[in-house]
Amino acid sequence: MYAVVETCGRQYKVTEGDVIYVEKLPYEEGSEVVFDRVLALSSDTGLSFGEPLISGASVNAKVLSHGKEKKIIVFKYKAKKGYRKKQGHRQPYTKIQIEKINS
Repeated sequence: MYAVVETCGRQYKVTEGDVIYVEKLPYEEGSEVVFDRVLALSSDTGLSFGEPLISGASVNAKVLSHGKEKKIIVFKYKAKKGYRKKQGHRQPYTKIQIEKINS
């Protein structure tokens, strides 16, 4: 059984027990999160799609931790002009574990 959920403008295919990294969510570590924007749901009876969402379906998850990804370097350069700009960025994330898919 799996579900396709939408959170923070992105879609994730999840099954029970999965650990995924999503955009930073405003929940504390150890708290319960419910994703009610379920786009598709696969079960024993078959695959069902929402138009655009499946009513009554939800996914329960637990927040494991918060963190930042590896640093990426943004370097801007213009030839023969002496223009150089170096900037770094670390995207914050939330690590969650999928506990239950409710249909």
